[in-house]
Amino acid sequence: MSTPIFRDRLDAGRHLAELLRAYDQRPEVLVLGLPRGGVPVAAVVAKVLQVELDICLVRKLGVPGNPELAMGAVGWGGQITRNPHVLESSRITPEAFAAVVAQERQELQRRERCYRCDRPPLQVRDRTVILIDDGVATGATMLAAIASLESQGPSQLIVAVPLASTLTVETLAERVDEVICAATPHPFRYLGLWYQEFAPTSDEEVCQLLEASSSSSDFASGLEFDS
Repeated sequence: MSTPIFRDRLDAGRHLAELLRAYDQRPEVLVLGLPRGGVPVAAVVAKVLQVELDICLVRKLGVPGNPELAMGAVGWGGQITRNPHVLESSRITPEAFAAVVAQERQELQRRERCYRCDRPPLQVRDRTVILIDDGVATGATMLAAIASLESQGPSQLIVAVPLASTLTVETLAERVDEVICAATPHPFRYLGLWYQEFAPTSDEEVCQLLEASSSSSDFASGLEFDS
């Protein structure tokens, strides 16, 4: 039986922040969390490093009937990443794939309205962007996020995650300037296995973290840390 590595997402964020100390208090640094589960991790990192926090909206494209299996992902800018192995093995037709893309684009629009309200996205161009999720399994969602950010012209793009498979880390490293990963358990199996607590992150929690991050004083008191 595998032993969890992290207590919860806040604990994972603390561990990840220690690996990112080189970016402490650098005004050009922007931390972007992938909703929903990546946002609590990113919020801790942004708080510890005292840098800005925002979100990078992207949606996994789940196989019909097995939504946890990623056949690709779609980014906010419309960029689509495909997983050829899953598409072939699951015998996904072009029509079925297009239907899932349309559905997830609607969800992206809903999340944009829900999470941002009247707040515009923070500027990415010419900044050091640290892209964070609570872990990476196939990498499809993270690759879509990377594709959506590349066109916005960051000066440096870094992927930072608490957990990933070794193969996924190698794949991501080919696309970004640096990959920082706290743990690469083998066999990886599935993400929730390595957390003691892995309850779904709610829309409300994402909104609260983003709103709190706009005020340094509110943000400092908005996250609880164990001594």
